[in-house]
Amino acid sequence: MASKETRVPLIFGTMIIGEAGKNGVRNSDLNECQTILDTFFSHGHTEIDTARMYAEGTTEAHLSRLNLGNATVDTKVYPAEPGWHSPERIRAKFAESLEKLGRKKVRVFYLHAPDRSVPFEDTLGEVDKMYKEGLFEILGLSNYAAWEVAEIIGICRAKGYVEPKIYQAMYNAITRAIEPELVPCLRKFGIRLVVYNPLAGGFFAGKLSGTEDVPQEGRFKSGDAMGKMYR
Repeated sequence: MASKETRVPLIFGTMIIGEAGKNGVRNSDLNECQTILDTFFSHGHTEIDTARMYAEGTTEAHLSRLNLGNATVDTKVYPAEPGWHSPERIRAKFAESLEKLGRKKVRVFYLHAPDRSVPFEDTLGEVDKMYKEGLFEILGLSNYAAWEVAEIIGICRAKGYVEPKIYQAMYNAITRAIEPELVPCLRKFGIRLVVYNPLAGGFFAGKLSGTEDVPQEGRFKSGDAMGKMYR
């Protein structure tokens, strides 16, 4: 019996998939990963989200070894150090993503966060070239301030560059900073909003009752980099 489609459209985030022992990884066994994805697909969902930096750079290669069927794949390049969004380096990092994924193109290419050491105009100019080369279908932004989104739209319109059409933000019942400025900004420019961390890293899943809890697995696990960040 086929699983019933869920009413809320979901995107499958892959930050916990990758090589065993890498930061944040909880699912490294390929059979287990395939089972999880098949369950996701069985509910009518087809969007997969990843990033070059996930699991210390191992998530994309892991995904390439799974059967993704007709699912779309989105990826991101995070400026891990100043200059990563320079024309040369952002192209190289994105090419690395495509190679690891085993794909010629992705659906959405996100600028994962602002690299303020590089003029936005320089980054967007190179991204526009990549778009026109057919390497991705939609430009996305993540973790940019509302004023930066507006500035980027202005640059794109003045230069004729591809405009961002999707924005990925952290949002949940206790993390609501996007509401006053970012949400109205996205609405004004017709940019789709998708959210990550809707359960606050699992905090709302019911397994934690307070700050004194010390789970042995998950985002709040004590002792690893991910756990330290969340706790």
